[in-house]
Amino acid sequence: MTTAADPRKLDIARSARDADHLQGEWPLTDLPRLAEAQVSEEPAPPVQWSAQAELRPVLGGEGQTWLHLQAHAEVAMACQRCLAPVRLPVAVDRWIRFVTGEEQAEALDADSEDDVLALPRWLDLAELIEDELLLALPIVPRHEVCPAPLPIPAQPAEEESAEARPNPFAVLAQLKSRS
Repeated sequence: MTTAADPRKLDIARSARDADHLQGEWPLTDLPRLAEAQVSEEPAPPVQWSAQAELRPVLGGEGQTWLHLQAHAEVAMACQRCLAPVRLPVAVDRWIRFVTGEEQAEALDADSEDDVLALPRWLDLAELIEDELLLALPIVPRHEVCPAPLPIPAQPAEEESAEARPNPFAVLAQLKSRS
């Protein structure tokens, strides 16, 4: 069920009870930290996202609040080989569990493979999506094949460099003959 919940001020507990499904797109400029990674002057395609909140029943206890977050973006970053812009797709597909306090979140996050966050009164979904996309950026962005050949430093030919270097044994022989 799609509701008119505000993704910038989301009541995640209510959304989970109502099984809200939100989706949309934001221009990359609406996510300023992610936009800083962009090196190209060309406008990037908008960030596509969706969020499905749910309340999972637990035997003999209160239900668990979960959020399934999906987001796709394309960011032009500097290739670490040739320094030219390279457009890279960045995607997130993550389940996040929300618990009542920071202490509980820290304890569960350390013991679990699931992402666990403390349940806020209001959740800025744009900020959470931006955080997740930033974590998904490649550490070393690069082209599969750089568009221009990489400059190769000029190296002397093998024979020239061998002639230029003195033979270490000849140097030792000179030292030995002096004594």
